Amino acid sequence: MDPKSLHYSPTHEWAYLEGDIATVGISKFAVDQLTDLIVIDLPAVGTQLTAGKTFGEVESVKAVSDLYSPVTGEVIAVNQDVAGNVQLLAEDPFGAGWLIKVRIGDHELPAELLDDAAYQKKIAEDVH
Repeated sequence: MDPKSLHYSPTHEWAYLEGDIATVGISKFAVDQLTDLIVIDLPAVGTQLTAGKTFGEVESVKAVSDLYSPVTGEVIAVNQDVAGNVQLLAEDPFGAGWLIKVRIGDHELPAELLDDAAYQKKIAEDVH
């Protein structure tokens, strides 16, 4: 996926909407900040998510970090490849490293999500 076409939460998760299905992952910036990923905990298919609430966690040698859903809806797919090999997330966070697919009801992403330009500005400010 092209990172410029994604929408980002302030907590570094991204969403890509196709119809009523949002693919969710975390940004390369977040992966780089975590470094040396060890394990990831993702929700089961059928789990109901609420935008802004946790849906799992990723553990690195540095810390355990919560994952926050950028959308509200029902988990319809979990990337079992990442669940079994978290290094896929580190290697390709915008492609093979996607985390979950969520069916959302209103065919729109939350207005609070940032476009790529706004997200790049935010992470530049976070670094300084």
